[in-house]
Amino acid sequence: MTTATTLLAPGATRVVGILNVTPDSFSDGGSWTEVDVAVEHGVRLAAEGAALVDVGGESTRPGATRVDVETELARVLPVVSGLTERGVAVSVDTMRAEVARRSVEAGAVVVNDVSGGLADPQMLRTVASLGCVYVAMHWRGHSATMIERAMYDDVVAEVVDELLARVRAAVVAGIEPDRLVLDPGLGFAKNAEQSWDVLRGVEAIHGIGLPVLWGASRKGMLDPVAPGGPLARDDASVAITTWLATHGAWAVRTHTVAPHVAASAVASKLGRRL
Repeated sequence: MTTATTLLAPGATRVVGILNVTPDSFSDGGSWTEVDVAVEHGVRLAAEGAALVDVGGESTRPGATRVDVETELARVLPVVSGLTERGVAVSVDTMRAEVARRSVEAGAVVVNDVSGGLADPQMLRTVASLGCVYVAMHWRGHSATMIERAMYDDVVAEVVDELLARVRAAVVAGIEPDRLVLDPGLGFAKNAEQSWDVLRGVEAIHGIGLPVLWGASRKGMLDPVAPGGPLARDDASVAITTWLATHGAWAVRTHTVAPHVAASAVASKLGRRL
C-alpha cells in the first residue's frame, strides 16, 4: 500500500507518469479520453515503474481555457477509481478543492495542484482535512494570462520566495510539513529561458528543504535543443531527468516512464547525487 511515508522516503528519484484525460492537452490531448483506454494506459505506466500515475482532467497548457467542475469530475473520477481498483497509486492533477476531495475519496493518495492553493481558496484546508500528500507548484495565474506574468528581476530567487509563501500558507491551513512537495513550475508564468534558469538553479530550489517534483517533459522550453514538436522532445526530457536525479530531485513528471526510470537508476548507481 502506498502511503505518504513510502512516497516521500529518501531514495532514487521517482517517476510520475502523466495521464491527461483531456481533449486539449499540449502533447497527448485526446489520446486517453475513453475511460477503459485511460485506465489501461495508467496500468501500463505503473508497470513500467511509475511511482504515481497523475490523472488530470483540465489542460493547463499556455492559452487553455478552463472547463467547469462537472466536466473535470466526469473526466477524472472514473479513471481514478479504475486505477486504484487495479492497485495503481494515483495522484490527481487539479486546482479545485472539490475535485481533490472526491478524487481522494475515490482512492487518490496525492493532490497535485499547479496553483499551489491560489486558484481555489478552499483547496489548502480541504487537503489538510484529507491528510494526503500535497504538491504545491509555483504559479502566478491561469493559462490564458500566465505568460503576461513572466516578469522577474531574479527568477530563481523569486520562485524560491513565492514557493516559501505557499509553504507557509499550507502549514497555516493545517497541512503537515511532512506531506508537502514543491514544484518550481517550469513553463508556468515563465518563458523558455526563464525555465532554463530555474533548472540551473536546482540547488536553490532543493535548498528549501522539501521534496521537489519537476515537470519538464515535452515542454516548449526544450524546442531549441530538440526541435520538431512535443513528441520530438522525449530524449531531451530524459536528459533533464538525469540532470535532476544527480541533484537529488524527489520526482520527475513525465509522459514516458521506462527511460526516465532508467535515467534515475543510472544516476543513483553512479552515486553522484549531491
